[in-house]
Amino acid sequence: MKNLFLFLTLLVLSVSANAQQNQVKQDSTKTEKLDEVLVSAVRVDADSPITHSNVSKEELAKRNLGQDIPILLNYLPSVVTTSDAGAGVGYTGIRVRGIGGQSTNVTINGIQYNDAESLGTFWVNLGDFASSVENLQLQRGVGTSTNGSGAFGASINILTDAINNEASGEISNSFGSFNTRKHTIKFSTGLLNDHIEIAGRLSNIASDGYIDRASSDLKSYFLQGSYVNNGTLIKALTFGGSEVTYQSWFGFDAATIAAIGENPNIEENRRFNIGGIQFDDAGNRTGFYENQVDNYRQDHFQLHWNQRYNNNWSTNLGLNYTYGRGFFEEYVDDYYYNNILFSSDASFDFLNLEPISVNGEEVTSMDYARRRWLDNDFYVVNANANYKNDKINAIFGLSYSHYDGDHFGEIIWAEFANTLTPEERYYQGNAIKTDFSVFAKATYRLNNKVSLFGDLQLRKVDYTTTGLSSDVIPFLVDETFNFFNPKAGITYNLNKKNSFYLSYARANREPNRNDFESNPDVKPEELNDFELGWRHNDTRFRLSTNLYYMHYNEQLVLTGALDNVGAPIRTNSGESYRLGLEVDAAIQLSSKFAIQPNFTLSSNKNRETFFERDGVLENLGQTNISFSPNVVAANAFVFQPIQNLQMSLLSKFVGEQFMGNNDSEFSKLDSYFVSDFNITYEINPKDVFKSIIFTGLVNNLFGEEYSANGYYYTFDDDFSNPGTINTVEGRGVYPQATTNFLLGVTFKF
Repeated sequence: MKNLFLFLTLLVLSVSANAQQNQVKQDSTKTEKLDEVLVSAVRVDADSPITHSNVSKEELAKRNLGQDIPILLNYLPSVVTTSDAGAGVGYTGIRVRGIGGQSTNVTINGIQYNDAESLGTFWVNLGDFASSVENLQLQRGVGTSTNGSGAFGASINILTDAINNEASGEISNSFGSFNTRKHTIKFSTGLLNDHIEIAGRLSNIASDGYIDRASSDLKSYFLQGSYVNNGTLIKALTFGGSEVTYQSWFGFDAATIAAIGENPNIEENRRFNIGGIQFDDAGNRTGFYENQVDNYRQDHFQLHWNQRYNNNWSTNLGLNYTYGRGFFEEYVDDYYYNNILFSSDASFDFLNLEPISVNGEEVTSMDYARRRWLDNDFYVVNANANYKNDKINAIFGLSYSHYDGDHFGEIIWAEFANTLTPEERYYQGNAIKTDFSVFAKATYRLNNKVSLFGDLQLRKVDYTTTGLSSDVIPFLVDETFNFFNPKAGITYNLNKKNSFYLSYARANREPNRNDFESNPDVKPEELNDFELGWRHNDTRFRLSTNLYYMHYNEQLVLTGALDNVGAPIRTNSGESYRLGLEVDAAIQLSSKFAIQPNFTLSSNKNRETFFERDGVLENLGQTNISFSPNVVAANAFVFQPIQNLQMSLLSKFVGEQFMGNNDSEFSKLDSYFVSDFNITYEINPKDVFKSIIFTGLVNNLFGEEYSANGYYYTFDDDFSNPGTINTVEGRGVYPQATTNFLLGVTFKF
């Protein structure tokens, strides 16, 4: 595959050179429009019948002081964001309309970014990526056909930095609470000889985290070379980085914390982190394992060639190779609680070892340290052609990806070293996944009032695994999925200020690796999405409002439980739906003052839920879907007293939500209301620097103690009352930071 990637790269350069000799001359100064073509296949226009929000680099920059992209998108409609470490640095996540990251499609320059196996997006591997984003579009619902796994709640497509005509440089530094700091250097040569630009970025973000020991050390880079000539744009870019984060995946579970002898009162001990805890043979806590970390590196290589032949036809070819490798290291302690082994992974049975005798006593468990590795290669080829005239805008395309991932575990230290060979692999497996799709989409303008939209996609997915899982049991999957995803819509322009749209979209999506591990008979999920919207656009008042109805078959909903690496477990829910109203507005009250409110009211239901309680299977009927609040609202008060000074008060309300699907009050996550204060001030010196920008951000201004995420689990306890089965409920939450701040300064030259 690597040789194929190199061959296609050389082919692009060769064909491009020949095409330049025959192309129709275009305006070479409009380089940014050429950049936009890189994402045209997965994006929609402003008047499209697809519900969406656009975010520019200027909007991202106002709060880009080191926090991850999900946190920067927190105030968009229907969005709920989470942070394991509590301060927006490290492992973060985003849910849209109550739907988790595994169901959100993410692309970078049209190349799928979601992990091929887990289907999730690990933003921690994109440290400070916001500093290299030109703009992004968040589509809610199914959206338009995209590359990679289908969108079941949202798609986020990112366009990286556009070509700069002028040479520039930038140095940015920020510091804040929890010893958080970000250092960024950027440069651009500008267009050399009107054709070539080289640009890049280096960044380092570090934070101790709000949660104890939840530290992050993120290093990242971005480098691109661009060639533009008349209607030709070629971009070769590489980006990536490394992350080392201390594990804070298991949140605050009061029952577990009490079992290890710590204070289970979250009001008094909300920053406690169970990760890496160690005990002596008497059960006394001795400390924490220093290297209880996630250590991963990911490098991306992309090549894009866009060719505009005339005013009607253009083509785009994108190639990608991603190399990811890393591990998470952890200490496994054979701590016993009420004569029960706290971690079954500490047993010799788990490690496939025979009991040993120590000082005349039989030993069946031990302490040890291990690393669980992932080493993977990911190849992508995307190609599309675009035809447009005054009436029609049509795009035809295909995408092919190949994923090859090795999973294995190593014991790097053991209490009884003679039982194992140093760095012995106690499990090993491999996964191969291929994804091929073709699509055709078009917008046809019937007249000045009415436009029609159609979109058809065929997708084939093959997924095969061999070897053992991390649970040291055979993990064998050999599945093929064939999906047909049609979409259609109509837009009616009442006048220059008001338009209405109606759309229907179907999406199908395959299960991920964790789904197969928890249930070998898991089914793919299907979504039928209906959207009805009204847009009003005026110079002083903008309003977007829409009704949506998302009907699911076998939706893979979060059960609330986590697996042994902190990943959420999902299950098919049969028939379910999400019904909601979204309103997004911007009101310019005066030349200096504006408000930007949005809110979502929704009902999210499983049609029928079965739950086993105390050994008896119950039909609970209709229940709430987990992690789906009925109310999500946000607002920004923006005050700009002078041209170069802007202050914003940002507020967010998230209603209560259940962390499971059985409507248990014990699984309920409380509602919360938080506010941030953001200020930016720019000065323009006459010498040395083009501008100096000062930025300040106070998060959680009023010190709200809240949790934006959590987990819920049940288990059968037949020990306390032999002969009976009692269902016991457990829960954990991820406490978020109270009042904290970030301050930054950027020098541009």
